[in-house]
Amino acid sequence: MAVEFYSKLEAYGEFSNFSPHGIQMDGLWYPTVEHYFQAMKFPGHEQAEKIRCSANPKLAKQLGRTRKVALRDDWEDVKIDIMRSAVRAKFTTHKELTRLLIGTGEEELVEAAPSDYFWGCGKSGSGQNWLGRLLMEVRQELRDEAMEKEGRVIS
Repeated sequence: MAVEFYSKLEAYGEFSNFSPHGIQMDGLWYPTVEHYFQAMKFPGHEQAEKIRCSANPKLAKQLGRTRKVALRDDWEDVKIDIMRSAVRAKFTTHKELTRLLIGTGEEELVEAAPSDYFWGCGKSGSGQNWLGRLLMEVRQELRDEAMEKEGRVIS
């Protein structure tokens, strides 16, 4: 049975990019994964700092969607790797999240975002679920690291 998540206020809401679990990336603190992800659309531009310092992840997302400032040229090529790095940072920084993620065992993780067919599964369930896929990838990495460190299986 799949573990579905979407709202930061519901079960497994900690898996949402909007959850209030900050990350340190490139020497800077970002309040949420969403802040980091949106800021990385505009590296070296004042828009990135505006996003990083925005009051909440919803505003960060809105600022990231602006087209008054051009997206980085390679955005489509790097966005999955940027998300992967941010998700990894979140789940290695916050040990309670490491335990929660590993605790999902081998279950499929699905971002049940009704309007997102790239990061989530979309309303029809036919989306690419990239966020869920990255979470499962990080879960396996964390499990492997724990096995190496402790010399035993963690499930």
